[in-house]
Amino acid sequence: MKKTAPREAIKELSMLKQKEMIASNYEKLTSAPQTGARVVSTYVPGNLNELIMCFDMLNNLPEINAIQNGMRKKSGGMILEAEKRGHSEDVCTYVKSDIGYMAKGAIAPNGKPLPSPDLLLLSYTGCFTFMKWFELLRDEYGCETVMLQVPYEGDGKVSKNMRDYVVKQLKQEVIPALERVSGVKFDIDRLRENLARSAKAEDDFVWIMQSAKNTPSPIDAYFGGVYYIGPIFTAFRGTEDAIDYYKLLRGEIEQRIALGKGPITPEGDLGEEKYRLVVEGPPNWTSFRDFWKMFYDEGAVVVASTYTKVGGVYDYDGFRHDPSRPLESLAEYCLGCYTNRNLPERVKMIETYMDEYNADGFLTNSIKSCNSFSAGQLLMMREIEKRTGKPAAFVESDLVDPRYFSASNIKNRLESYFQMIDQKRRAGGSTRAA
Repeated sequence: MKKTAPREAIKELSMLKQKEMIASNYEKLTSAPQTGARVVSTYVPGNLNELIMCFDMLNNLPEINAIQNGMRKKSGGMILEAEKRGHSEDVCTYVKSDIGYMAKGAIAPNGKPLPSPDLLLLSYTGCFTFMKWFELLRDEYGCETVMLQVPYEGDGKVSKNMRDYVVKQLKQEVIPALERVSGVKFDIDRLRENLARSAKAEDDFVWIMQSAKNTPSPIDAYFGGVYYIGPIFTAFRGTEDAIDYYKLLRGEIEQRIALGKGPITPEGDLGEEKYRLVVEGPPNWTSFRDFWKMFYDEGAVVVASTYTKVGGVYDYDGFRHDPSRPLESLAEYCLGCYTNRNLPERVKMIETYMDEYNADGFLTNSIKSCNSFSAGQLLMMREIEKRTGKPAAFVESDLVDPRYFSASNIKNRLESYFQMIDQKRRAGGSTRAA
């Protein structure tokens, strides 16, 4: 039987805008050897983009490269290459994809090789793997490395001592390293300007994510959300491009609300919204579109997700980058990232989303090779069930390893889960109509 090719994904102006931004950034990165620009490699959680920009340096994020290669169906071969070099099957597949990517020449989506970084900047925000990953990158590139140690929120709150400790490191270690590598003197007024632009974009970003409180939700806050977080979590926060992107996206969503429309899927408008979910854990990138289709074919919309908080939590507790307190603001941003919060705080956040977004259920996508997210997920799931009375479910996949995505298994589990939600409604366990 001949397989039908998937329809070309629907593209709005905001999607095209983001695509242009990403392409421009890769062009700048791959042109760095010719332009003389210096490159920083860093991670999404605790990403200090506003500070990096103060030194005219370019931001290259290994996670984003792994995601790009996963969505382009290239990560599988890169992971195998890393395993041939002795890396275990249990190692984070972002890491193995990146190691294999380097071995194969680190070719960017524009077909040109990415340059070696001039500085490795590690903001440690709850994921131990980041430290080992940077050790491997340091061995490969031999460049300078600086680590910003961010205390874990073990007690569920940020103390003055924790904030002061991060600020001290910014002043004594991170900024001097950026000055030394870039040759540019730090200008705190320039940082303030970048932070002001961040806060402006963050206001629109929060409005966008909270628009899912509407019924029907005009967005999918997980599958669509991974596109929405792109500029605010990566190399564009603090830029006019980010402000323009979120202004454009907000306008599109306002129009969808006015028309009573649900989210756009790769195959067009969603139709009837049947299920509203909160989702924990990263998505699978190698089969991203197939994974998403399992939801929108059933009329299931994700109204809130924890993955869209890994690069900063703006909607839950109102954090904004603050130009009047530049270094303190950067410290508070790093301290508040989702993976740096303890399990009780994560459960509390999820419970709030379940209530405020009128969700029908809670779903966990457990990632085989991601200990940072997977630890404690079953406990969190049971606690959410107990607190909300809403059904929860558990599926498993991986980040960018195609060997760990079983479409039939996940589809069967999801279908059973939606039936469970329907049964709960019929039994009177939900406030939503069937």
